[in-house]
Amino acid sequence: MKILVCISNVPDTTTKITFTNDNTQFNTAGVQFIVNPYDEIALSRAIELCEGGKGTVTVINVGESQTEPTIRKALAIGADDAVRINAVPRDAYFTAYQIAEYAKTTDFDMILCGRESIDYNGSQVAAMIGEFLDIPSISIIKKLDYDGTTATIEREIEGGKEIVSVSGKFVASCAEGTAEPKIPNMRGIMSARTKPLQAIEAKEIEQVSKINSFETPPPRGTVKLVPAEETAKLIDLLHQEAKVI
Repeated sequence: MKILVCISNVPDTTTKITFTNDNTQFNTAGVQFIVNPYDEIALSRAIELCEGGKGTVTVINVGESQTEPTIRKALAIGADDAVRINAVPRDAYFTAYQIAEYAKTTDFDMILCGRESIDYNGSQVAAMIGEFLDIPSISIIKKLDYDGTTATIEREIEGGKEIVSVSGKFVASCAEGTAEPKIPNMRGIMSARTKPLQAIEAKEIEQVSKINSFETPPPRGTVKLVPAEETAKLIDLLHQEAKVI
C-alpha cells in the first residue's frame, strides 16, 4: 500500500498577522511556520494504516525551499519520504493541479489531506485533486479503515453519520477524530535528516485567481453592560447600534 499525504506550510496559530506591499502580501518576517494541524491528522492516520510493514507514506508539499523544515517535521513524525514541488502555492487550484500531476506519475492507493489549512480555510484542495485525477473524493472524514482493496469511511452529516465504501483509488480530507496527531521522538527526528526529499519543478498552468488585497478585522470595541431589567434598552442597542436584529 502506498499513501500520498498532502501537507501545507502554515503560520503558527499564535502568529500576529501583518501584510506588506500595500496589503497584497502576507508578511513572513519573524513568523514561525508549522505543519498544518489538519494535515498532521491525515499523516498520522496514514502512518497507522502502514504500520507493521503494510505500506509506505509519502508527503508532498507545494512550496519553495523555505518549507523544507516543515517537510522534515513530517518525516520525523513517520513519513517514509517526501516530495516538494518548487513553487509558491498561489491558490487551491494551482496547488491541487501540481499534486495531481505528480500523483499521475506514481501508483498511490489513496491521497489524504487535512480538511482545510488554518491560514485560508478553503477546504478546496482535496476535491480539486479528485477532479483532476477523475477519482472519488470524500470530504471531512472522521474515520478511515482500509482492508487492502476497499476503504470504509465515516463522515458526519446533519443529524447523523454517513458510512461510505470506496474501492480503488480515492482522495479524502481528514478532520478531528480520524487520528491523534503524533509527536516525533528523538529517533524520528534523527532519521528525518537522511530520509529522501525530492524537489521537482512545477507544471505550467493558467492562473485563475488573484488576491487583490488583505484586510485585518476591525479592532474590538468597548463592552457595554446593560442591566438585566433594562431589556428594552438592550433590544434597542442590538437593533440600532450592533444592527444584528
